[in-house]
Amino acid sequence: MRIDVLGAVRALRDDGSPVDLGGPRHREVLARLVAAEGRMVTTDTLVDDLWTDPPVRAVGAVRTFVAALRRALEPDRPPRDPPRVIVTEGPGYALRLPREDVDVHRFQDAVARARRHPHTATGPDAAADLDAALAAWRGPAYADVPASAWAQRERTRLEELRLEGVELRARILLDSGQGGDLVAELGAHVAEHPWREPAWALLARALHRAGRQADALATLRRARTMLVDRLGLDPSAELQRLETDILNGCTPLDAARTAWSAPGVRLGPRTTVDLARTLALAGGDALVHARRERLAAIQAAERTADAHLVARIIGAYDVPALWSRADDPDQSRAVVAAAERTLTALGPDGPADLSARLLATIAVESRSADLTATESRRAQQASRQAEELARRLADPALLAFALNGTFLQTFTRPGLATQRDGIGTEILDLATRHELPNFAVLGRLIRLQCASALGDLDTATAHAEAAERLAATTEAPLVPVLTGWFRARATAARSTEPGGPTAATAAAHYRAAENALRTAGMPGLHRGLFPLALLGLRLLHDRPAPTDPHLDWGPYRPWARPHVLLAQGRVEEARTALAAVPEPAHDHLQEAMWCLTARAAVRLGERDIAAHAASCLRDAGPEHAGAASGMLTLGPVARYLAEARACVAETG
Repeated sequence: MRIDVLGAVRALRDDGSPVDLGGPRHREVLARLVAAEGRMVTTDTLVDDLWTDPPVRAVGAVRTFVAALRRALEPDRPPRDPPRVIVTEGPGYALRLPREDVDVHRFQDAVARARRHPHTATGPDAAADLDAALAAWRGPAYADVPASAWAQRERTRLEELRLEGVELRARILLDSGQGGDLVAELGAHVAEHPWREPAWALLARALHRAGRQADALATLRRARTMLVDRLGLDPSAELQRLETDILNGCTPLDAARTAWSAPGVRLGPRTTVDLARTLALAGGDALVHARRERLAAIQAAERTADAHLVARIIGAYDVPALWSRADDPDQSRAVVAAAERTLTALGPDGPADLSARLLATIAVESRSADLTATESRRAQQASRQAEELARRLADPALLAFALNGTFLQTFTRPGLATQRDGIGTEILDLATRHELPNFAVLGRLIRLQCASALGDLDTATAHAEAAERLAATTEAPLVPVLTGWFRARATAARSTEPGGPTAATAAAHYRAAENALRTAGMPGLHRGLFPLALLGLRLLHDRPAPTDPHLDWGPYRPWARPHVLLAQGRVEEARTALAAVPEPAHDHLQEAMWCLTARAAVRLGERDIAAHAASCLRDAGPEHAGAASGMLTLGPVARYLAEARACVAETG
């Protein structure tokens, strides 16, 4: 029995006759198990991978597909004997076939052998090994599984590996003194994949080996033009050294070996990503432009099919992120998807620093407010893996970036301000000791948010002032916008104290902060924040919600609506709106949303809703509602908890 997926998915008996695998879903289940390389795939994962919107009986359907595949692959197995090819393991299934019986595994192993011993393998034998592996390709991997996201990721990864195999084979032949006849083959390869720097180097070496020094130099000049003019990248030091060797009449062998000392080559992102990174810190239109340029740079890099280049361009944009709701969710999803594709292309043996930056990017760009449950689990896993790799590598800048992702994935439930403060403290310490000013600003702002959440306005003010001092030296104009909001939040809190500012003064401060935020280029933060701040101010003073129809409540509308309707005397409509209120997003303002739910439930005597809100807020008692944002407050959570519990007790 053998299984092939480098082309359409198929299974062949020992005599070469095909196995009838059934319909498209049957083949996709088998292909998904092949991609797991012997590891167990849970039934839930199979359901998620097979359907974007799983049907009600999806689990049962998966079991039916597996049963049919078992019958097809082991037609002579007695009914009571356990399956040997597709086995049940824990909550899922695993494929149990020797690696030599699966074409994609044979191919990966051949490339791995050549990669591990690039200089010790004998040319003809190693090249023949790769020849056989490359000949197994009958078309795109998993060619008849066109619509599945997992298959697309695998196709991208394996295509990258195939190109590497082509280049490894050429390099082995050139290293062994052969390769003059590779010019036509490598010329076609470069024409099809002009962004792959290793391919240009190999073509230049083959031309030089064939006695065509002028053509070799012309090839390297074309490579330079491609990289500089199209991608804004300088050729690598290795490619430049190869050009120097050819000019000097040296045999360009050692330079090429250095360039291939690990899979792929080191390329540093230059103008586009560096410019986008700088613009992002400026805010306003520059921030919007930076997001657009960053995505364009990633897309251009992906067209090169060089996974290492793509990884470096994605990972170079380590701009600190503070807010748990994306400014451009579609762009963030595109970046996450590109990072996941690139991780897959690099494989488990890819460079640890690149993997860590890709994982940190996934965690940072997967803003918790915008995620499904599955996406949230993936983002949290990415944040843990990024932090673990960064600690192992002992790279302070990488660890600060990874901790940024960890911070953004700590909004899983209410009441975690103390945990986030620990992360902010570590980021600040790292940034201070290793001169990372942008992350020092991030550490200060995280600690400001956490002190605000815990009602410690003096400590929060100290962090705000320190962040502003740093911003003055790092040219970060967004910082005063955020600290201006904090000062409005502090004014609102103090407006309830004897001798404090009036509610009107607090409202004026909020309005000034809103005016500054409007042009800051952060719609994910801006939308709905001002009306929510006014609602919080009114709740602090036991006044009804604002009812101005022009207020844009943004993503917070479902939780504000019952209060607006109550302020208008529309009690039954408020009750209906409260019943439709969803679970809050996992973001900076989830405590505020739960407190709004609790307060509306108390006003309407809805015991069950009040009880549920109180249960979800139980760990947030020491915090202030909405204050984890560092930008507004609805007052102490304990107040809303007490009201909800009293409501439950009274009606119980």
